[in-house]
This record gives sequence, C-alpha cells and structure tokens, in this order.
Amino acid sequence: MSTPPTDTLLFDVPPPLTPVERLLHLADLYTRHNDSLDIVVLTATAPEPEVHVVSAQRLASETRVAIKAIQGERLYESTELTETVVRLKQLAFLSTASANHGIQAARELTALAPEATVGCAAALAAETRRRHWSTAPVPDERLTAAQRTALAQIACGHVAASSSLGRDFTRSREPKVLMSTLRSLEAKDLAERTPNSARAAYAGGPAQDRVRLTTAGITALASVIGLPLTAPGTAPRTTPRPSPSATQATTRSH
Repeated sequence: MSTPPTDTLLFDVPPPLTPVERLLHLADLYTRHNDSLDIVVLTATAPEPEVHVVSAQRLASETRVAIKAIQGERLYESTELTETVVRLKQLAFLSTASANHGIQAARELTALAPEATVGCAAALAAETRRRHWSTAPVPDERLTAAQRTALAQIACGHVAASSSLGRDFTRSREPKVLMSTLRSLEAKDLAERTPNSARAAYAGGPAQDRVRLTTAGITALASVIGLPLTAPGTAPRTTPRPSPSATQATTRSH
C-alpha cells in the first residue's frame, strides 16, 4: 500500500526526533523519574518497595533506544562520539541496577542522569555539526543568551518554580534562571510548569512546580546546544560536556 501525499493527511504528523532531540527528551524522562521518587519518599509513610521498578526499566530501555539512534547516524568514530555512547551505556546500566534497590538507593543511582544526558546531547550535536554542517539544524536566532542558558538548565532538571505571598519565584543552580526569563520562554511555548511535581525547597515546605521543556523547547535547544561561545551573534555553548565521572552517581545524591 502506497503512502498518501502529505497534503492529503487530515492531521499533522510530527517529524521523527533527531538523536539530539531524543537525548533531550530522555533527560526529561530522567528528571520526571527522579521527581516522582522524591515525592513518593516525602509523602508516603510506607512506599511500595517496587513502585519505581517499571519506571527505571523504561528509562533503561529508552536509553538503549537513544544509543541505537546515535549508532544509526553512522558517524565516523571519534573519541567524543565513543565517550558519548559509553556514558549512555553507563546510564542504562545504572537505571537497570536501580530497579533492584530500594527507593533511596535507586534515587542516588539516577541522580545525575538528566545533566549527564544533556551533556551527551551537547557532545553529539557538536560532533554532528562538525561532520554534517550543511544539514545541521539552523540555530534559533530568536533566543537570547539568557534564554539559551535557561533552556539548558531546564533540560538538566535544575529549574523549579514556586509562589509565596502572591509572588512567583524560580529556584535553579548557577547560572540562575530568572522568573522574567522563564516567563519569556513560556510566552514562546518553549517551557512549561508541572504543578507540585518537584520536591520542596525546604523541609516541611510545599512541593514546587518542575519547569520542563515543551516539544518546541526541545527543538529550539537542539538547534543551539553544543555550539561554542565565539563571536557576538553566534549561539553560545549551552552546557558543558560532562566529566567522565558525571554518570558514576553511585554514592552522590541529588
């Protein structure tokens, strides 16, 4: 059966994710997984011992799919590409291992996974541009430097929002993501908040709203991530490559 022309379809079919976009989506899955474990630990008096198992197994599977997508690009081997694949294999291993541990230990094993995955996305994007510059996505020039940085911080799972006395606040790591920047990204449909999905900022406090990238936000970040900071007008690097120990999170908690 032949495929009908695109203009005859009754709905829009989104294009398949690029390997870089797939990694950014994977980072979001890791963040949601970690947030869910935090909420369970804080709200359940006796959490189910295997409440995290299915989610951890799915993460391991999605990470292996991402590895296959990268290998499907058939890029020439390089140290950067090899290290990227190795880091992702480590993440898949850690996710699988976390399913065999209690919630507290499982949370530690995936604590650094979002940031490590974004680092892999940056390294892959840089390698892809270096080898296939003519077909690389055009950088989204509508983004300011602050917005690019914020998108990367959001992708790493570093940004949450909350309210107090009628005022909205953001909480993030350095470099800080201001509320004004977050609102500008929300206005462009590049970021969104998931209410009460992140752990409280302090003991006994209310849950925070996790800030996440939308589908459009993932596409926008994928177009600029991994670009070096050079001359004015050129998109800056949005996140550094992770150190070799970034995925060895067996003892460090989030």
